[in-house]
Amino acid sequence: MLLEDFNYELPEELIAQTPLEPRNSSRLMVLNPLTKEIRHEHFYDLQKFLTAGDALIFNDTRVIPARLIGQKATGGRVEIFLLRRIDATNWETLVKPGRKIQEGAEIFFSNELSCKVIGRTNFGGRIVQFKFDGVFEEILDRLGETPLPPYIHEKLSDIERYQTVYNRERGSAAAPTAGLHFTKEQMQELENFGVKLGFVTLHVGLGTFRPVQTENIEEHQMHEEFYTVPETTANLIRETKLAGKKVIAVGTTSIRTLESAALDNLNVEVGSNSTKIFIYPGYEFKIVDALITNFHLPKSTLIMLVSAFAGREFILQAYKNAVENRYRFFSFGDAMFIRSRIDGGNNL
Repeated sequence: MLLEDFNYELPEELIAQTPLEPRNSSRLMVLNPLTKEIRHEHFYDLQKFLTAGDALIFNDTRVIPARLIGQKATGGRVEIFLLRRIDATNWETLVKPGRKIQEGAEIFFSNELSCKVIGRTNFGGRIVQFKFDGVFEEILDRLGETPLPPYIHEKLSDIERYQTVYNRERGSAAAPTAGLHFTKEQMQELENFGVKLGFVTLHVGLGTFRPVQTENIEEHQMHEEFYTVPETTANLIRETKLAGKKVIAVGTTSIRTLESAALDNLNVEVGSNSTKIFIYPGYEFKIVDALITNFHLPKSTLIMLVSAFAGREFILQAYKNAVENRYRFFSFGDAMFIRSRIDGGNNL
């Protein structure tokens, strides 16, 4: 398939610059992949489309202050963007200006933190080794900046608004944005209704937001991302499936985790691993029955993933409908709920 097959026209003014309050006041487009019906709701209406016994699977990662600004010994400004932790001191990073930062270069951030470039990655980044005096995470909290996507130009008054209310595990370079719509109160209401809540961890890195640069999408190589599936979540998925209920992924990172860990149509492997899974049309889903997601960038791996789930033509039709109805797009934008392809979305 060609990259252009996943393009669409988006007026710039529809790119959401700030989040709505409360979180679940965003709009919700509900899609039925079998009947091709599109329905317009709000995120607080989500319960109407769920049944007791369904399981929502969330990604509980937390965005770290991944952007560090430092200086070379010669005084030149350098930006380090943390992507993936390798061990206690070494990280995969993106570096600006990349061409001028060679192996052996030292970068200084403060009296308590510096790093040395010790290698290159196969995606044009650098492997750096940090030297620090104290606890690295505490130093990073003081010196680092939480990165917002480049299409967001407004300054965020409360940086916690770029975190989900259920975040637990530090490590992401970007937020799992479908989860930003949930409030703690709505999650409790869903539990009271009988919906089960499960959690996985995938630390969002370059694999999630790296642009596709090959004309034939099948030639695109995903970047490795770390994930964990707890035993409680694996058990919940099996029980949900055996009961004939739906496993609903909250966000593309949750769906990539579950499909990466899938052993068969009932079971996922417990534990931690890394994934380079690339989901595009033609992929056969094993675990996930329905999906909550945001509206994604043209030509991105994420719009390819949702196209695999609901059909490319239907997704592009839905995006066209969203533009016509002035939906808000991307990280702080509105949401989409893609109903189960199995039961036909009977209560749509």
